[in-house]
Amino acid sequence: MTVAEAKKLGREKLSSTSPSPALDTDCILQDMLGWNKTDLLFKSDSVLTPDEEKSFAEKISLRTTGLPIAYITGHREFYGMDFLVSPDVLIPKPDTEILVEKALEIIGEKYRAVKRLLTICDMCTGSGCIGLSILKSCFTDKITLEQHLPIVTMVDISGKALDMAKRNFIHLNLSGLPVSHHFIRSNLFENVPGKFDIIVSNPPYIPSNEAMELLRDGRSEPILALDGDVNLDGSPTHAEDGLGIIRNLIPQAKKRLGENGVLIMETGEYNADETENLMCLAGFTDTEIFLDLEGQKRVVMGKVPR
Repeated sequence: MTVAEAKKLGREKLSSTSPSPALDTDCILQDMLGWNKTDLLFKSDSVLTPDEEKSFAEKISLRTTGLPIAYITGHREFYGMDFLVSPDVLIPKPDTEILVEKALEIIGEKYRAVKRLLTICDMCTGSGCIGLSILKSCFTDKITLEQHLPIVTMVDISGKALDMAKRNFIHLNLSGLPVSHHFIRSNLFENVPGKFDIIVSNPPYIPSNEAMELLRDGRSEPILALDGDVNLDGSPTHAEDGLGIIRNLIPQAKKRLGENGVLIMETGEYNADETENLMCLAGFTDTEIFLDLEGQKRVVMGKVPR
């Protein structure tokens, strides 16, 4: 089978189950062969080996079940970086990059003001895409001096998620940086010591019934990373609006932020206003909501007063 024949077969197999059969097929072939888009175009007459044909067929079959391409290839680009992913973690989404951008703006402002090590907590870290993108950007974009890179603490209740975050720390070539980092398994701040200058979080915020509906298409994302109506230990919060975890997270974050500290959180477009209200009730000031790429309310920020 040639690459051109494989592309045709993949499109046919995925035509009834995928919204983007051609793109999915190309992604699978590129990842499997180690090619880029240009290679795929100009090497279409290349013949797949028997092992490659078998691997291609298996991956196309997985995609027909609804399993996302990122879980099939084991990679997902986020904030211009290549992250390792598995069904143990939520797949990084482009809208979450807005949270990273806002965090980097705050880090730049704080560093220029205090010229000291900043402490950052990435709560519900999952793959580590938020905290690690912040750390790598601080280094590559020279937001802070190398000797003043922020101390980043990544927290998740899932041991498997933390393992993936650790793998990404190494995968992104961050292990050699002169910076302290911590990976802590904890139900929110239960096992997390100290205070922070900035807390970033993309917590579960989807109502239980909607979270279950999302998983009916076979996408296999971890329900623990989606369902906002359960405690992170799996017990119910008795909420039905996706805000159960956020109601616990916000007051805990307030206690763990130092003077003039900042909480930046992703939340659903349907509960961003209520999340901002919860921040105000907890004592945060200067709250603000930022829109995602589609113009929907997505990221909420609040500050601890001096």
